[in-house]
Amino acid sequence: MAPEMRVSIVERLRNIDRRVIFVLVAAAVIIPLLHPLGLPLKSSPPSSSLYREIENLGPGSVVLMAFDYDPATDVELGPMSLALLKHCFSRGHKVVSLALWPMGASLARASFAQTAEEFGAKYGVDYVNLGFKAGGIVVIDSLGKSIHESFPKDVDGTPLEELPLMRNINSYADIDFVLGLSAGDPGLPFWIMIAQGRYGKKVGGGCTAVSAPMLYPYYPNQLLGLLGGMKGAAEYELLIEAKGSATKGMDAQSIAHALIVLFVIIGNLFYFMGRSREKRGGQI
Repeated sequence: MAPEMRVSIVERLRNIDRRVIFVLVAAAVIIPLLHPLGLPLKSSPPSSSLYREIENLGPGSVVLMAFDYDPATDVELGPMSLALLKHCFSRGHKVVSLALWPMGASLARASFAQTAEEFGAKYGVDYVNLGFKAGGIVVIDSLGKSIHESFPKDVDGTPLEELPLMRNINSYADIDFVLGLSAGDPGLPFWIMIAQGRYGKKVGGGCTAVSAPMLYPYYPNQLLGLLGGMKGAAEYELLIEAKGSATKGMDAQSIAHALIVLFVIIGNLFYFMGRSREKRGGQI
């Protein structure tokens, strides 16, 4: 091939329309979401530990699940909630949810709606949504004294005495495991501090990827298991053999990252080829 032709190809690739790159990245994200590739994924010790804790609880155990996040972080924590609820319901555990964030109660309702029917779980008997209460660490501490005083009614305004599940659940003494899904403050650190530190309850949970480094030091003593970001959610889906949105998201994220790395390599390659051509006076 003539040098002029080779130079022309290099120049065209160096100055490629950025919209082409946008389209390729969009395709790298959308295609795996629609048709998951099933890229290899291995469960980490904190995820496996949380799975074992839930798995080893006896049937009928009561799990307190805190939805301490909002729609902005639902893409990471939502899949965790679905995977954890599926695991709990499949093992015959009872789930009592609450929220220290205003939108958490609505997100809990949505997660229950997507999982309860699959396992025949009935509201008021197998699970209850206590709703949102402001107060953060004060609310967490008050549960050790009386859940009924802290939450006299559920999210729909039904008195707890009218819900069969709540008739024998009065405080942490009646809770077998605490699961905190946390996007910030208030969140999982407070559950570790009070539910585990003060009342001696078993605590595990999940958090956003950016919060995970702060929480990993609590594992495995104060925190018995932790799911970090979408990767943690995908690992839990792998453990319960129910691939969902987190698994698809990890496929899309991995392919998109690989494509970006490839673009960086190609961009640097053409940059140095251009520099070499300039030094040789226009010859490649």
